[in-house]
Amino acid sequence: MKHSNQKTWFITGASKGLGLALATKLLNEGYAVAATSRNSKNFPEVLLQNQDFLALQTDLSDENSIRNSVEQTVNHFGKIDVVVNNAGYGIGGAIEELSETEISQSFDVNVFATLKVIKSVMPHLRAQRSGHIINISSIAGFAAATGWAVYAAVKFAVVGLSEVLAEDVKEFGIHVTVVEPGAFRTQFLSSESLVLAQNPIEDYTEIRKSHERYASFDGAQIGDPDKAASVFIDLVKNPNPPIRLFLGSDAFNRATEKVSILSDDLQNWKAVSISTDFN
Repeated sequence: MKHSNQKTWFITGASKGLGLALATKLLNEGYAVAATSRNSKNFPEVLLQNQDFLALQTDLSDENSIRNSVEQTVNHFGKIDVVVNNAGYGIGGAIEELSETEISQSFDVNVFATLKVIKSVMPHLRAQRSGHIINISSIAGFAAATGWAVYAAVKFAVVGLSEVLAEDVKEFGIHVTVVEPGAFRTQFLSSESLVLAQNPIEDYTEIRKSHERYASFDGAQIGDPDKAASVFIDLVKNPNPPIRLFLGSDAFNRATEKVSILSDDLQNWKAVSISTDFN
């Protein structure tokens, strides 16, 4: 069992991308890490050989599978201190181009899996009156782009549930941070992490241009996953972590522009907004 004063991290979707970068850095710094993947063989051998690493083959669509992974972690390390809901994938296309299956699968992985993990870990965090839940959303959960309507929907959902969760669990000494990254140099833009509508409609020329533009970023994203991992570790050390955190200069700039647009809209339409009150 891990020494009682060392934190145990539970990370979903940790066999690649930001999750893998975080798991690797945590192990290098002496933390205990429980990490989920659809296939535990997807983890690099160097992680599997580390005694402080617990590989968990987990079906994030199955509440029992998630609950079992949480229980395994508690049994193995004695506790869970930090939960990182990192598993997810991008989905592009106009709403009418996407099938019900494509849409529902996106919500299953990006939203409902996050909710199921939270439901499974909260009894443990609540009992110990401490913990930190980090939910990975996206800049698309605040300032979305053309051609990514359903992706925006799932990431807006993660932001919304995180903001309220932070208030709901504050009395237990539990922190919640929703991270909204821009583009990081991971496999996110590859075919295994990004799904495009299987039945595109020819009329949507602007959406095709948008998707081509994003595809061209692959391998040239501005964000450094190792630096993001360091930020996550520092977040947990901070006694007053933020509820919302934008990562990457691209995310910061898009968020700043969106705040300006929102402010203008509020002021320009203020008279109409307040006109519906009873006199």
